[in-house]
Amino acid sequence: MASVTGARRLGRGGVEVGPLSFGAAAIAGLYTPVPEAQAAETIRAALDGGLRYLDTAPHYGAGLSERRLGAALAGRPRDSFVVGTKVGRLLRPRAAGEPPDDSGFPGEPAYTREWDWSRDGIRRSLEGSLERLGLDHVDITYLHDPDDHEDLVYASAYPALAELRDEGTVRAVGAGMNQTAMLTRFATRLDLDVVLCAGRYTLLDRTAAADLLPACLERGVSVVVGGVFNSGLLADPRRGARYDYAPAPDDVLARALRLRDVCAAHGVPLQAAALRFPLRHPAVATVLVGARSVAEVTTDVELLRQEIPDALWADLSATWLV
Repeated sequence: MASVTGARRLGRGGVEVGPLSFGAAAIAGLYTPVPEAQAAETIRAALDGGLRYLDTAPHYGAGLSERRLGAALAGRPRDSFVVGTKVGRLLRPRAAGEPPDDSGFPGEPAYTREWDWSRDGIRRSLEGSLERLGLDHVDITYLHDPDDHEDLVYASAYPALAELRDEGTVRAVGAGMNQTAMLTRFATRLDLDVVLCAGRYTLLDRTAAADLLPACLERGVSVVVGGVFNSGLLADPRRGARYDYAPAPDDVLARALRLRDVCAAHGVPLQAAALRFPLRHPAVATVLVGARSVAEVTTDVELLRQEIPDALWADLSATWLV
């Protein structure tokens, strides 16, 4: 049985997280709006349930996620939680008649997102996040989705983050992406504490095992794994379920259904195996799971504590599903 509260250090710094962490995109209304009171209750349930690390970004609801986290954290001892946010996008009030961003967050505030990887842009982004969060520093800051901006990461964005770490405004720095190739280059070439890899080390996709995870082990960079349910398919494998933010192709759905059957033969819910699988790798410090309700937080904690026999992992490997 896995514990929710066991401390794991990120990289070489002093930031410690537990094996299960809270992704705060959903409480900003990802795909479906979430009422303010429900978001607050969900955050409180996560903290009270032992989830120490809460991950957010300006992108999530155009600042709404950060504002909701800040309101929920107000009054709590600062050393009782870890907050991670991201840089790379600045928020600007939308002009009259300007269409909303195609963001996936219906009902978000009237802001538009603009890429800015300059030194000034990185610092302004973090200043905005600190204001929304009501904090004087954050524990982790990631470069967020720099897929088309790698040269600017080396030229200005990473040096700006390193400065902020030296100043104490940030305790740990990293990069967060949905791919492994560029993350691997960052882990190898830069002095990172942590990387956040979404969707690439799961029961359905082990891409990170080939490049990113070995590089991080060698360099002492901790890995935060997000997207363990691959946008929902591994939580509920059915026709129409999402895989990597789009409807799952038939062949991927068939693999997910087979995974479910193998898990069921051992009396283990597929969701529990999906949640625990990344934590079996020594490079992985924590698994990041989004939740939009108290019930979802409670379920995630119960799934982490599910007993999983070694025979299940052996059977998954034997069938080439893992």
